Amino acid sequence: MNGKTKTIIVIGILALIGCDRESRITVLKLAHGLDPSHPVHQAMEYMAERAQEKSAGKLRIDIYPSQQLGTERECLELLQIGSLAMTKVSTSVMEGFAPSHKVYSLPYLFRDEAHRFQILEGEIGTRLLLAPEKFFLRGLCYYDAGSRSFYTKAKPIMSPADLTGLKIRTQESTTSMKMVSSLGGSPTPIAWGELYTALQQGVVDGAENNPPSFYLSRHYEVCKYYALDEHTSVPDVLVISTIVWNDLAPEAQQWLQAAALESAEHQKKIWKEASEHALAEVQKAGVEIFHPDKTAFTEKVAALFDEYKSQPEIYNLIQEIKAVR
Repeated sequence: MNGKTKTIIVIGILALIGCDRESRITVLKLAHGLDPSHPVHQAMEYMAERAQEKSAGKLRIDIYPSQQLGTERECLELLQIGSLAMTKVSTSVMEGFAPSHKVYSLPYLFRDEAHRFQILEGEIGTRLLLAPEKFFLRGLCYYDAGSRSFYTKAKPIMSPADLTGLKIRTQESTTSMKMVSSLGGSPTPIAWGELYTALQQGVVDGAENNPPSFYLSRHYEVCKYYALDEHTSVPDVLVISTIVWNDLAPEAQQWLQAAALESAEHQKKIWKEASEHALAEVQKAGVEIFHPDKTAFTEKVAALFDEYKSQPEIYNLIQEIKAVR
């Protein structure tokens, strides 16, 4: 690490971990790209409340939603140099920083919701939260992001054949792009904050996401077909800079970790309600909801799993996840 980098880190910590010397209040800044009405944002507000309560006011978390401090990738890069304390990103974006997170973007990896939470809240999930530490990133907890499905402008996606010739927005994730390609579509990575305009202007023909994100982004104003093929269940992850984490007192680390886990449990409860509300609201706005047969989709993407035989770490992780009962 050169002198310039050290200077940037010191400035970042001073600027974004505020500490009032008289009151001894530590302030952590958390930035993310979601709308304030999103259930994941609400969960992070709950975490901030719990952290303040646990610390008797000594630990404060200030939250900056709606990409106020940058895109998901930009926020992660700020974490890596200690210029931002925390962020929330999709694990699809994390795979560019921690390769093991690729596994979460694989289609139809989990048998059902129970299996998904068994992985995320068990030993495997915990291990993957800590995997990016060598990249100066530490996961604190996962937030439920439900299942992702295709929404489009011109026609519903009832089978993989319907994706042929369509440009589909994906996250900045190699695995997500491969998934869309394997189904016959043309993956087009676009930042979340730029997607509404891209859909309007025809840069892409559709996208894929969970119901609350589809609704709160107002993408339903442009895309009137939502096919619930539920191809992936990619969780969100709350991440802290290890530079910031290591600078916290052990007691503050305990307050923050406990508050994060409690917020994840709280978020699970409000996610289901938010999903049901989102589907009802988009239907009121004229969106047609479809439930395509998933068989053709699962068959079409099966080869993706075999591709990882040449990457033992990922392939063994896939087998480990599938073996959990």
